[in-house]
Amino acid sequence: MMIGVGGCVYLSCDVKWVGAILFAIGLFTIFSFRFDLYTGKVGYIPDNPLSTYLPYLVIVILGNFVGTLIVGLMMPLESAEVLANVKLDNAEPLQVLFKGVLCGLLMFIAADSYKNTKSFLATFLCVPVFILSGFEHSIADMFYFCSAGMFTLESLTFILIVILGNAIGGLLIPVCKRYIYDDEPTA
Repeated sequence: MMIGVGGCVYLSCDVKWVGAILFAIGLFTIFSFRFDLYTGKVGYIPDNPLSTYLPYLVIVILGNFVGTLIVGLMMPLESAEVLANVKLDNAEPLQVLFKGVLCGLLMFIAADSYKNTKSFLATFLCVPVFILSGFEHSIADMFYFCSAGMFTLESLTFILIVILGNAIGGLLIPVCKRYIYDDEPTA
């Protein structure tokens, strides 16, 4: 729901960079109250058993969808419809995937930074960067499509591509750290 609130403020701001900064209220609240957000959790796949963590992530995605659906139905915004149409009109699958990867990378940086330092600095840097760069955040996109009332196969396909991209991006740093940069275990 809080990503939906962030989406509402972003869409309501006439000054794009102000809206991008204020969108971060969503992630700030999620970190503050230890809520579950797919893009904040997917990067921790290597640290958890797949048999339990993947079903957990599916539940998180479904819960995130329910939250964005509730806020989207409460706040049907014309600006969300405009944005959703732009996203679908320009939806080259590979480009959507790459934009999802870059957003996933930034969301992992924000989540892991908060996890390790309890500082919100990365939150208020990474969120505006992904928004102003036009990167794709699966949960924010869910909100935009829900607010726009766009429940189509095309919008579902778009979201699924972004979910995959967010996962790839969210895993880049943890996989590199684990398999490239971590020291070899000593015997």
